[in-house]
Amino acid sequence: MAPTLYDEKPEPGDLIEIFRGNYQHWTLYVGDGFVIHLAPPSEVSGASSNSLMSVLSDKAKVKKEEIWDVVGHDQWCINNQLDQDYQVRPICEILKEAQAYVDRELPFCVFKGNCEHFVTELRYGKAESRQVRQAVETVGMAAMVGFGVLAVAGVAAAIFGGGSKKNKGGEYK
Repeated sequence: MAPTLYDEKPEPGDLIEIFRGNYQHWTLYVGDGFVIHLAPPSEVSGASSNSLMSVLSDKAKVKKEEIWDVVGHDQWCINNQLDQDYQVRPICEILKEAQAYVDRELPFCVFKGNCEHFVTELRYGKAESRQVRQAVETVGMAAMVGFGVLAVAGVAAAIFGGGSKKNKGGEYK
């Protein structure tokens, strides 16, 4: 079970990962119980896993809301896992820049401009989405396995198939 606010208290600048079922929504904790996040049309307060609208949307709004209004009944945790890979920007800069985005509409793309890209850009100065990378790797692996199966089937057919051959007269040998 993911930690909750009762287990761990976020600090300003922390990234909050919210588990929505088939995807994760990401926010930036800004203090006093508030988060700032990039919210596509499906990401309404207390949203559940309605990610289809997110995939189809090309715009999203930056919102500042109370953490519990965004989390709803979903599990969540503080996830600053990329701290080991990137330097964290100064907290005052993170918060100032995040606040400047509030109420702005931004382009949204599940693959290159989603809520996780938004908050990692704020915290590290680098937009990154591990869930997109993992999804692409999973799809790529499935495709490689699929092609592998087809290739093996083709080789097997070439080796073991074709035992019946016609002679010049059209008769089978």
